[in-house]
Amino acid sequence: MSMVTNTLGRYFAGRFVVSAVGVFASIFVLLVLVDYIEMVRKTSGLASASALMVAETSLFRVPQLLEKMMPFCVLIGAMTCYLALSRRLELVVARAAGVSAWQFIAPALTSAIVLGVLATIAYNPMSANLREQSKQMEAELFGSAPGGGIQDASGFWLNQVNPDGAVVINAARSEQQGVRLTGLTLFRFDNENHFKERIEAREATLEEGHWVFRTVRRFSLDEPPVDQATFVLPTSLTPAQVRNSFSTPETVSFWQLPSYIRSSESSGFATAGYRLQYHKLIAQPFLLAAMVMLAASVSLRFFRMGGVQKMVLSGVGAGFLLYVLSKVTEDLSKAGLMDPIAAAWLPVFVGGLTGFMALLYQEDG
Repeated sequence: MSMVTNTLGRYFAGRFVVSAVGVFASIFVLLVLVDYIEMVRKTSGLASASALMVAETSLFRVPQLLEKMMPFCVLIGAMTCYLALSRRLELVVARAAGVSAWQFIAPALTSAIVLGVLATIAYNPMSANLREQSKQMEAELFGSAPGGGIQDASGFWLNQVNPDGAVVINAARSEQQGVRLTGLTLFRFDNENHFKERIEAREATLEEGHWVFRTVRRFSLDEPPVDQATFVLPTSLTPAQVRNSFSTPETVSFWQLPSYIRSSESSGFATAGYRLQYHKLIAQPFLLAAMVMLAASVSLRFFRMGGVQKMVLSGVGAGFLLYVLSKVTEDLSKAGLMDPIAAAWLPVFVGGLTGFMALLYQEDG
């Protein structure tokens, strides 16, 4: 009977899943608390901010952040699992019964691949959807004022050319992949690139053929400020074009990425970021399996032989180096210096090969 399906295999798989999910839940709670404290600090002067809404906003923001830490949760969970089995001499008994290291890790590898598939097809769309909801809640909390709340990096910029001149649009936050913007500042120029006016708006919505700005204040060089309820700006931009400026690949769910890539290619926009994210999500189950291999290579040593602390530190160091490698390949891909497929799969092959060679040396000399 296969080690993956027999009683001992199911026991090892269960221990691994409990450890990995436990680490994931612990980091989730920690991140929620840290983010909640930061949100409370930012909303301390807002009378309309309730404690429940602030907590809900933090709760919706964290899943996407935690998704990036999932490989480390699996690494720490696998190390915790195998060290606990070794400390309780369960691995000693299993080895005495003729079970090899490869049989030890087979259930965990299978479980890691299953967890990775679920993370790609279910957790990723959920985290992207919750992130969009958190942006809407932030806009309600902070009144959509420019510079208020938690901005996405340094804001979003968009340039469009109209028959009467150019318009530069800056938005503090983007919702619905750029279809709705909040905290806006517009700079309008005539056809000779002379400054005409500056416009500040609470929010804007992209409709067919035009932008609709609400709660508007217009500033010009020779007239006092003018307040308007709405302001309509014609545009030839489509939602497919706008989302390339106002959305990031991480905020697009796995199921939407293929259509985003096709629309970006047909519009002539760069698709490296979207293609990289798509292949990273496809490679995620195998990356989690590589993390199990790394964890097993530093965690199967018996406690009575000593040196466990050094082995654990080496495992954490290997995970950190793998993270650095993934960031380097990601930056190279976004700069157009590496193919997105190679950038997504190289950390998987490096991590898996390193763990495999270490285990091969320990088990078979």
